[in-house]
Amino acid sequence: MLQPRIILVNTSHPGNIGAVARAMKNMGLQRLNLVQPKIFPAAEATARASGADDLLAQAQVFHSLDDALAECTLVLGVSARSRSLPLPMLDPRACGRLLMEQPDARRVALLFGRERSGLSNAELDRCHHLVQIPANPDYQSLNIAAAVQVIMYELRMAFLAGAGTSLAGEIVDHATAGQMEQFYTHLEETLVELEFLNPEQPRQLMRRLRRLFGRARPDQNELNILRGILTAAGGRKR
Repeated sequence: MLQPRIILVNTSHPGNIGAVARAMKNMGLQRLNLVQPKIFPAAEATARASGADDLLAQAQVFHSLDDALAECTLVLGVSARSRSLPLPMLDPRACGRLLMEQPDARRVALLFGRERSGLSNAELDRCHHLVQIPANPDYQSLNIAAAVQVIMYELRMAFLAGAGTSLAGEIVDHATAGQMEQFYTHLEETLVELEFLNPEQPRQLMRRLRRLFGRARPDQNELNILRGILTAAGGRKR
């Protein structure tokens, strides 16, 4: 079974963490990551896990989303809310197929937000795709464990349909999320230095550039070229 990272951000209720662990184990997934959970570990999480407490015991807890995503090369945000700057959209079935195409599913993250507000714009800026469950448009409220169950079911069906074999073609050494964050910092500093970006009125320039490079998913060599261009441009300005 493919093993992407299931990342829960700022989960308020420990029972929901346990319910997610149960849903994951039911579908054969094991890698649960938590970013700043309100309460964890907790007896309520263990009770709701209903036998999946081994997933809770091995769950990794991170102090920041940056740390949780640092080694990931593909980030998929699961959210029902539309955003001002749209992301490439996937339904759960297409999400399952996309994961089957990845050379290393362990470096893929599926990102789930808070129970009440989901993922913030800043968190979705870290994602390559937005995954939405096509629920009733008049009532799209899904418990987080139910949302995880739907996505994991489609992933398992894609895995079983492929008889457990990856559909990946040529293996591409994509830049990790941590490396991309360093690049975005370098890019913003250079644009300010070149007076192309006004830090007092940034508007949405950096968010749009994140979308652009998120779609491109540069590999290690391409990222090195881009960083070299930025260094040269900054040096010439100085």
